[in-house]
Amino acid sequence: MSSAHPASGNQSSPPDAVGAARIQWWQDAKFGLFIHWGPVSVAGTEIGWSRAAERRGYRFGTGTEVPVERYDNLYQEFNPVAYDPAEWAAIARAAGMKYVVLTTRHHDGFSLWDTRAGDYKITSPLSPYGKDIVGPLADATRTAGLRFGAYYSQPDWRHPDAFTDRHAVYQAYLAQQLRELMTDYGRIDVVWFDGLDLSADDYGAPALHKMIRELQPRILINNRNGLREDFDTPEQRVGNMEVERPWETCMTICRQWSWKPDDKMKSLDECLRILVTTVTGGGNLLLNVGPMPDGRIEPRQVERLREIGAWLEQNGDAVYDTRGGPWANGSWGGSTYRDRKIYIHLLQPPLNGRVRLAAITHKIASVRLLRGTSPVAFTQTDSAVVLDIGATTYRGPVTIVEVTTTEPVAPYQTLGLGSGPFDDSSVFGTARHSTAVATSSSGEATKEEIGRWTVKTNAESKPSLTLDLGSVLEVTAFSAVAIDHNAFNSNVDLRLAISVDGETWEDIYHGSYGLPQWEVPVTQSVAGIQQPGRSARYLRAWIDYGSAPGSLKIGRITLHAR
Repeated sequence: MSSAHPASGNQSSPPDAVGAARIQWWQDAKFGLFIHWGPVSVAGTEIGWSRAAERRGYRFGTGTEVPVERYDNLYQEFNPVAYDPAEWAAIARAAGMKYVVLTTRHHDGFSLWDTRAGDYKITSPLSPYGKDIVGPLADATRTAGLRFGAYYSQPDWRHPDAFTDRHAVYQAYLAQQLRELMTDYGRIDVVWFDGLDLSADDYGAPALHKMIRELQPRILINNRNGLREDFDTPEQRVGNMEVERPWETCMTICRQWSWKPDDKMKSLDECLRILVTTVTGGGNLLLNVGPMPDGRIEPRQVERLREIGAWLEQNGDAVYDTRGGPWANGSWGGSTYRDRKIYIHLLQPPLNGRVRLAAITHKIASVRLLRGTSPVAFTQTDSAVVLDIGATTYRGPVTIVEVTTTEPVAPYQTLGLGSGPFDDSSVFGTARHSTAVATSSSGEATKEEIGRWTVKTNAESKPSLTLDLGSVLEVTAFSAVAIDHNAFNSNVDLRLAISVDGETWEDIYHGSYGLPQWEVPVTQSVAGIQQPGRSARYLRAWIDYGSAPGSLKIGRITLHAR
């Protein structure tokens, strides 16, 4: 795993009947724990990617950070005497997670089990720990009522035969290790490949998958071995809304996949928004921690996970056993449903206390706040559903409204697509983007046929797009969608700023660049209530990448003003 790795995108076709039955538990579970761990935690650098050596067969160049002589011998210092798999499983349960996926072997080639395929492993005579890691965690997760998955990297940048004239020997090595994992540790629920976009032939994937499914008939296989298999895997970003093809966002709780001292950790609000946006979009969230060299998960990360679990204890009805929809999700929030219940997850305070949604065909019987007993007034017409939750009811970071319908919501049916939250011209004025002048900091801004703008800048430390309305107006709303998703990373923010004169700027929004789309009302407080409208001629969307330049790539840009 790495920010350098292009995340696989969502695809559109649903699983076949066998696949749908096999994956149902996973789609009900919604939330899992990813664990990236190994001797590299001694150095505190990124797993695999910080090894300063050739990456034969891959387009990612040569590592530079940790000299290979030191990296490949870190295992002789790796002695995780505080490793307690039962404690790890308890932490996952307390976080509200339903499954655990461990890196059994990453791109650096070090195996966390007693593999018979080589000596570079946790049970090597040179390893001070000398005990299997995988088996005890598999047992502990099952004892805790959780499912267990094995991450397995097909790339092994240390293997002498990989992508040489002895590549067949390397493929046999992969097959042997996978057979061990599928045979020696009981039921394995997920095999999580990470093939770095090479082909199925490069790894002998058809034969590997046949063997895996013979040994583990109920197993799920992800899409990173050159074959589509059971689910897609957007990385470090929330996937697009997709309710037919299963998908799972994998994302770090800090910045780095493996442990790093003093790594910046995501706030509780950010974690909950990522979880909600993923689930309302139809996906699962696999949230990663990197344990410390002694075997403990960092206490501050444990506390964050427990905070997420406390929220799920109160709001899990709107998450578990649901599916994404029927309303299309966005940065305003989204919806999930189960049977006759629809849960609206609000990530922003509703303007004037009212939530306006596209019309649906299902008749609404009642509406209430999920955490409360008072009913919510609503109006349902052929053109819209309006919920009046009150101007002071919203409690961030997420407020959930429960809608009960008179009939079950149909599966795989997404309702109300194509209707945005800023349709009411009496509140938001008119769309002004088509007459605005767009200027990008580099690259080009192009106007689409419908008058909306798309920008793809070059790599810069602070790429931006500026929209000039031509005169000072009351700017009320901005919306856009993610494009070219391989460039997106949850570890930077999309920022919006407004200006009257183009010289003095005021920030009005910071939000994760890992989201698939944004709908941002531009408001001001009037008599204690947020009302749309801020005086401005210019609006700027930008990103601060700091020392590692990147691009701003967003499209379908819409700007409302009156």
